Amino acid sequence: MSTLQNKVAAVFAANGAIASAVAKSFAQHGAKVYLSGRNLKEVKKIAEEINQAGGKAEAHQVDALNESQIDTYLKKISDDNGKLHIVFNGIGVRANDVSMGLPTAITSLEHFLEPLTTIVGSQFLTSKIAARYMVETKSEGTILTLTSSLSRLKLPFMAGISSASTAVEGLTRVLAAEFGNFGIKVIGLNSTALFESRSIQESNANLAKTMGIPGEALKGMQTGAHLLAGKRTPTLTEVGDVASFLVSDAGAALNSHIIDVDFGSMMVI
Repeated sequence: MSTLQNKVAAVFAANGAIASAVAKSFAQHGAKVYLSGRNLKEVKKIAEEINQAGGKAEAHQVDALNESQIDTYLKKISDDNGKLHIVFNGIGVRANDVSMGLPTAITSLEHFLEPLTTIVGSQFLTSKIAARYMVETKSEGTILTLTSSLSRLKLPFMAGISSASTAVEGLTRVLAAEFGNFGIKVIGLNSTALFESRSIQESNANLAKTMGIPGEALKGMQTGAHLLAGKRTPTLTEVGDVASFLVSDAGAALNSHIIDVDFGSMMVI
């Protein structure tokens, strides 16, 4: 497949479960992918996997909350290629670090604000700087943000991450309205629970304990609440493939949209 042939993509927080899957999909579809994260060793492993599979990838150390580092990184990509077509930021937070799945009444203000500061703050920084270089190089590219179904679920014990997810979706629509004047699309990728990711595993363990139910029972509730027969949640690979479609020419009609990747979850309003 070469739907992203000759495209240049930058992926932030690339060692995360979703971001690494998206990066691999971009490369499989023909894009040259620049991977970044705070843990350079982990990012290099992913880049090596992509290169060994016949793709094109480079690894860089970038803190996606450091404006100067983001700017230097995207400037290098733009200078080296003359274009910047795709930017995806897969930043997230560890469930156990922010009291995810625990009662709001015992959650500290610090833990409540951490997902907003980290996730929304980082999406703001990477998006605004990416748009600057896309405008300079007349790339007319796509900025793909990451949110989650928690933005529209009525699920308890998820105050911080749910608020952050909702905020990212609002930011996505605002940026689409602003950057569209330069031919830049901004789309939100909204995934449901991905059981392959460590964050979901941790938050589900906390949530099941708080609700007083077995972990498998909670997983069954999440898996069964879909509209298709053979009900299941998406895999990381499937999320990556949807991301590749959204940033390809085939996805040109989509802009400002929040795209649910969940097989039609009955729990999402």
